[in-house]
Amino acid sequence: MAGRFLNLFKPIARVLPEVKAPERRVRFNEKLFWTSLVVIVYLVMAVTPLYGIPQATEERFSALRIIWASSHGTLMELGIGPIVTAGLILQLLVGSAMIECDMSRPEDRSLFTTASKAFAIILTGVQATAYIISGMYGDLPGTIRIIVFLQLMATGIIVQLLDELVQKGWGFGSGISLFIMAGVAQQILWQCFSPGTGLFVGALSVVLSGSRPITDWIVGFGAYPSLIGFIATIAAFLVIIYMEGIRVELPLSYAGYRGFRSRYPIKLLYVSNLPVIFASALFANIYIFSQLFWSMSGQPTPENASLWLNLLGQFKWNTNVNPPSLEPIGGLVYYVTAPHSLADVAARPDRAFGYLGILVAFCVIFSLTWLEVGGLGPSTVAKQLVDAGMQIPGYRRSGKAVESILKRYIPAVTVLGGVIVGLIAGISDFLGVFGSGMGILLSVGIIYQYYEILVRERAAEMYPAFRRIFGE
Repeated sequence: MAGRFLNLFKPIARVLPEVKAPERRVRFNEKLFWTSLVVIVYLVMAVTPLYGIPQATEERFSALRIIWASSHGTLMELGIGPIVTAGLILQLLVGSAMIECDMSRPEDRSLFTTASKAFAIILTGVQATAYIISGMYGDLPGTIRIIVFLQLMATGIIVQLLDELVQKGWGFGSGISLFIMAGVAQQILWQCFSPGTGLFVGALSVVLSGSRPITDWIVGFGAYPSLIGFIATIAAFLVIIYMEGIRVELPLSYAGYRGFRSRYPIKLLYVSNLPVIFASALFANIYIFSQLFWSMSGQPTPENASLWLNLLGQFKWNTNVNPPSLEPIGGLVYYVTAPHSLADVAARPDRAFGYLGILVAFCVIFSLTWLEVGGLGPSTVAKQLVDAGMQIPGYRRSGKAVESILKRYIPAVTVLGGVIVGLIAGISDFLGVFGSGMGILLSVGIIYQYYEILVRERAAEMYPAFRRIFGE
């Protein structure tokens, strides 16, 4: 039975907007159509400006735009931030047993989904209100504030429905993954070929005009990306793809079919890119709320700010970029914001090592947490294998025997995978990769996931007998 907390959401489930699951099998081409439509709607919202705000407004969260698939001054101002944050909070509460929820029960899963949707809507309202009150869009009249708030709320609900549309079987994968992948791809193309600051257009034209030496084009200067960053982007893609393919395969045999053997793969990146998503969501919220508190307290200097504000975050205006933006100079937010070039790492090594250590630590913590929350722990996997009639050759067909073997690999691989994804994301940022280290890591994982989904869906479409194997 669901716990008391989740039962509170039963009355809300009837009024929350939702997308109904398909009552028939959705064909491959139809799924492809709905998936493409969702991406198009996202891209349109990402370039549609918010009505009522000035055209030139200050940019405060540029470092987080890629991770949250958001776009400043547009309908996608908040991006997927509220959805990811709501899911993160509830999953951590469930994983720590503060909320009773049995994910093997359909009723509990349904209530958990309802709670996630309700929290996402609440967080959308909280973040929209904070953006407006903090003066991000300037001093807006009362009526315009309400209009901007309603636009952000409506977009938040639409993004939630688009994600639900894809996840419930009308499309491939999840809407959140699609938005992240589209945002990262857009950012990489922009950093390469933007007429203003693109590496192969804007930056190269500055070098060819004689204003800058070729060495500046290689290492980067000002707001321009670097050739080192471009090479590091390609290298990061190749390294992550290689890591995705490393796995340990446990031999299995079917108890009911003698001689029929199989293998259970345990990937090095066992929990995939989920630890990076959770860590980025946590860091992003620290970044956002520290800036909002700093702005709402009158933008104090470190000398006249309160002790708690100094511990959370200290900022200064960077007028060397257009438009001017805030940069962290101290506090916790200083150590959860990545340096984005080798020059920044050399200038502030304490920040670089602090960020890398915190990132790796949280990736490991979230990896271990997700084992239980996501049903990937040794006991859960062992039960699934035994229930499917499988056993490890040479061992008795019992859950404890299979679990003891899995415990040798899964916890170690989980910790090691968390360390690896943290190091890849952090070091990639230090090299100035296009789309950020977290963005590249997430994109490769998403692309790999979609490759597997499309191959499986296509095979099931061409050979209907495969649907039983895929569990459809």
